[in-house]
Amino acid sequence: MHRLFAGLPVPEPLVERLRLLQTDLPGARWRRDDQLHVTLQFYGEVHQEVAEEIADQLGRVARPAVPLALQGVGWFGRREPQAVHVRIAPNEALSDLARACRQIARRLNLKTGAEPFLPHITLAYCYGTPLAEVEAWSEDFFALRSEPVQIDAFNLYESFLGRARSQYQVQGHYRLA
Repeated sequence: MHRLFAGLPVPEPLVERLRLLQTDLPGARWRRDDQLHVTLQFYGEVHQEVAEEIADQLGRVARPAVPLALQGVGWFGRREPQAVHVRIAPNEALSDLARACRQIARRLNLKTGAEPFLPHITLAYCYGTPLAEVEAWSEDFFALRSEPVQIDAFNLYESFLGRARSQYQVQGHYRLA
């Protein structure tokens, strides 16, 4: 079985900005640079033949380059924070690319979930992090903004779950026009 997702890599200029946020949050397990990405579509665990079909169909996605701009921070989990993230400024090119990746999942009868596309970069998973600490961290970086950076490719990643951290391996690389 292969645990797959389509995602945008985060370019180095933005990674440098994100590193500055990875501080002063008790219980946060900060993501390494090679783990930072914007998930376009999670495909889940699939057999080899489905993985090959996903890779093939992603290769047919013809979309323009995507602007990626940072726009504030947030967290998942209401009373018990599970993760902190950086929001990505919404734009039609990004939403359209995510829709194309989701349509592949639907064509292959994979579960896509009902939640809307929320472009973000997960910075850390939280383990016993008090809500007040996450709120304070969030206030420190609330005004985070960046100029857009054009992303001209996206990847198909395979996720390997480990005891310490997930590992991601690029299984396909796809150019955007």
